[in-house]
Amino acid sequence: MRILYVEDNPELRETIGMLMEGEGRTIVTCATAEEALELERDGVFDLLVTDVSLPGLSGTDLARQVLAVDPGRWVVLCTGYDLGAHPSGWGPHVRTLMKPFELEDLEALLVQVHSTLDDSPSGR
Repeated sequence: MRILYVEDNPELRETIGMLMEGEGRTIVTCATAEEALELERDGVFDLLVTDVSLPGLSGTDLARQVLAVDPGRWVVLCTGYDLGAHPSGWGPHVRTLMKPFELEDLEALLVQVHSTLDDSPSGR
């Protein structure tokens, strides 16, 4: 499973990026939504995990652009603000993870995504 993790805080990006590592997971990290879009052009990721509050293009705008290309993409929006039910209307695999989140909650989401991808005939 290829995961793109977008977080502008360097310490969080490094720490959470390392904590997401596991068997069958490849983690690519970047600091901005603009960088993420460049990485998206170079290869497909199974899961986008993004902070909502980013410099420049926001994480929600990034998610919308990614979902416009692939409405079935898994996206996890990390935020300290309650986004309500709004993001769930963007696609069947959009989730919100409230900051500060428990690592167990992140891991549970990663396991759920991986399991769903494994069960999918196309691998996605």
